[in-house]
Amino acid sequence: MSQTRGIKLDDTTQQRLAALARIRDRSPHWLMCKAIETFLDKEEKYEREKREDMERWECYQLTGEALPHEQAAAWLENLAQGKVTPCPK
Repeated sequence: MSQTRGIKLDDTTQQRLAALARIRDRSPHWLMCKAIETFLDKEEKYEREKREDMERWECYQLTGEALPHEQAAAWLENLAQGKVTPCPK
């Protein structure tokens, strides 16, 4: 279900939006919806990654287990050369 939301834009932003809408042959509404979707996708991904990082950090603090740099570097080098192998544990 869609809901209408109001947003106040300054004159310059409104003019830029209208100009881009004309160039893209889209409505300003469509451009704003796409911009919001793109922003939300990016920010949600950032929050997921931040949560995963915190979980990994907490796990490390509890166990002290970590992957040695040399092992991680070797695995990444293999990936760069197209050799796909399981991530070391």
